[in-house]
Amino acid sequence: MDDVLRPLIVVGGSVVLTLLLGWATDRLLRKADERHHETPLWGLLRRARVPYQLLLIAVLLRASYDKTRLLTSHDVAVGRTLTLVLIGSAAWMAIRIAAAVVETSYTRYATNHRERDPARVRRVRTQVTLIRRVVSAVVGVVAVAAMLLTFPAMRAAGASLLASAGILGIVAGVAAQSTLSNMFAGLQIAFGDMVRIGDTVVVDGEWGTVEEITLTFLTVRTWDERRITMPVSYFTSKPFENWSRGTPQMTGTVFWHVDHSAPLDAMRAKLRDILRECPAWDGRACNLTVTDSTPSTLEVRALVTAKDADDIWTVRVEVRERMMRFLADEHPYALPRVNTADAVPPPRDGLEIAPSDGMPVPAARRAHAHPPRQPR
Repeated sequence: MDDVLRPLIVVGGSVVLTLLLGWATDRLLRKADERHHETPLWGLLRRARVPYQLLLIAVLLRASYDKTRLLTSHDVAVGRTLTLVLIGSAAWMAIRIAAAVVETSYTRYATNHRERDPARVRRVRTQVTLIRRVVSAVVGVVAVAAMLLTFPAMRAAGASLLASAGILGIVAGVAAQSTLSNMFAGLQIAFGDMVRIGDTVVVDGEWGTVEEITLTFLTVRTWDERRITMPVSYFTSKPFENWSRGTPQMTGTVFWHVDHSAPLDAMRAKLRDILRECPAWDGRACNLTVTDSTPSTLEVRALVTAKDADDIWTVRVEVRERMMRFLADEHPYALPRVNTADAVPPPRDGLEIAPSDGMPVPAARRAHAHPPRQPR
């Protein structure tokens, strides 16, 4: 009877105590989150309750398993398993706590600086994201190394591994050359302020917004909701357009082809009226000029401004549509026309065009060949 009650008491007591401590800790964090609405730290720490409970039960069972006198022939295996669970849950909880602290720090900074310096907020967000990933990778590597060192065979092989570290390092460096270059490129992007999360960029002719940056790849969300994923080394080795560098203000152009008789002054007045009614226009500048001419049309350009890339697109499409509607309704003659009649040039130096072969014929010779009919 004692052999049955002892394992139940030890194991059951460890589980019950773990659940009670986990519930009490979660309750305290919830109350702290309700009292302190200015910081999300306490709410974010609640995400660590699962690894926290795993850590508690691993510690309790590791400390009291010997009292159960259960599976005594497998004490080493059970103890090693509990140690592995303890190390893994501790690393998991450390990653969650670090993520909560970093996210809280970024939230406070963004709240205080979003209105004054949005570009710097995006840069800090990019750096915080990459730092969190680096910390997670380091903690994971340390946890895996600690797990491996719990096996005696691994400790015995440590000397030989260190002796061959130089050769292995060279082989690993050659094999993972592209991966390492991407990792260093990711760190360069994070701290070199080349591109940030939320920046509007143009890469390979595609316009979009940077949605995610990791140590190895970068994701751009295009205007039609597609995602373009490319290695971060692309942004350190090839030119690209970043429309969010400096100030997000943009200048855009709209082109029309109109007839030579188009009312340019009326178009300028209409452009000002359109922009006054357009909320996306920031009021900085607008003008309308003739930039080119062809034998049949004039090329007219309107220059408009807006506070960011999204608004400049809205301004351009609205100006283009409303100006074309204005010309079609009130000045239809200003729209481009295609001449379908044959042009007959006037006589030059007494020459006319013969209708048969198209060669110029002197007017005197033409008159002699076909003399005028005399009246009767």
